Amino acid sequence: MKLNIKSVTVKVPGSTSNCGAGFDTLGLALKVYNTITLTLVDSLTISAQTAEDARGQAMVEKTAYAFFKTYSLAPVGFRYHISGEVPAARGLGSSVTVIAGIIAGLNQLTGAGTTRDQWVSLATMLEGHPDNASAGILGGFCVSRCDPKTNQYLDTIRFAVPQSVKFIVVSPSSELLTKESRGVLPDKLAYFDAVKSINSAAYVVAAFATGDYAKLHFASGDFMHEPYRLPKIVGAKEAINLGIAAGAFTGWLSGSGSSVLCVATKETATAVAEAMKKAFSDVGVSSESRELEADNHGLVIE
Repeated sequence: MKLNIKSVTVKVPGSTSNCGAGFDTLGLALKVYNTITLTLVDSLTISAQTAEDARGQAMVEKTAYAFFKTYSLAPVGFRYHISGEVPAARGLGSSVTVIAGIIAGLNQLTGAGTTRDQWVSLATMLEGHPDNASAGILGGFCVSRCDPKTNQYLDTIRFAVPQSVKFIVVSPSSELLTKESRGVLPDKLAYFDAVKSINSAAYVVAAFATGDYAKLHFASGDFMHEPYRLPKIVGAKEAINLGIAAGAFTGWLSGSGSSVLCVATKETATAVAEAMKKAFSDVGVSSESRELEADNHGLVIE
């Protein structure tokens, strides 16, 4: 196959997922980014540009080999570099920024001609769930669906979120890997806990879809994953509660953590951030805050 270019850089937004009760379903792209640069090399090796990049070697290789196999392409060798602001293991979709960047970059380098929907499908297969994958690649507020029998990605419905809505993300100093966080989830769930979560997830989507953000007040209650994950993150539950008390519409555990997020207005954003950080400092945990907006464009090839 004829190669079109020798190097490509892909900019991928981070994202928050679940959005309360939308477990493995809801994702929202945020204006915090990682960039992944791929440069072709003469050999069939996959190599990191820096020692820091090498931390993602296993993920990069797994993604690349899945790309070549899925689209029946002859492998190519490349050097990669990862940079940006999306923190690892903080519930902001850092793994998807790398996976999506490698997929989109290889599509450019090989001239494969695959589509964004195909990228989401492949990223979902690698991640095991479509929430961050769809948001990072497509942008906006994403509601994704997988086949209930095979878990194969089917489709995403997405819509834009205005810049007037602020997302206050506070990340404690501790990392929390998704694999570890999933390990605390129960094998079974009480029937009416599931019912309450379905009600909350549907209402939150309706509020975002209609732009009636005031209706989000206390709307994102979850009974499927947060009751089991939040206690593992010291100060997290209190940070959400204090953020809401300071004027946020609602709040949730971002992805599997350790970051927590509150939805606010421009007028309340600073007070919400300070309240959330105080919750962590009160229990002796350092943290950093980010005031973010929604990214409605998704992945960009630069």
